[in-house]
Amino acid sequence: MGKKLYVGNLSYSTTEGSLRNLFQAYGNVASAKIITDRDSGVSKGFGFVEMGSDDEANAAINGTNGVDLDGRQIKVNEAMDKPRRSNDRY
Repeated sequence: MGKKLYVGNLSYSTTEGSLRNLFQAYGNVASAKIITDRDSGVSKGFGFVEMGSDDEANAAINGTNGVDLDGRQIKVNEAMDKPRRSNDRY
């Protein structure tokens, strides 16, 4: 199974296609998603790329972290699981 990568400091003009193209040089890209604002649809400046294997993910981290993409120096690292919020109300 692959690894999900966090990609930060994205330009607002970066597309999911350009993100996918950058990472394809390091292996199979299972998915590429830029996170957008729910109401306006504008990029929030970060996204996630899922690589096909752990080795491909590690190569992608080493090869893309700090690279200039659309005029911004991107930050790439392994995505962490989002902590679950409790539905308990006080």
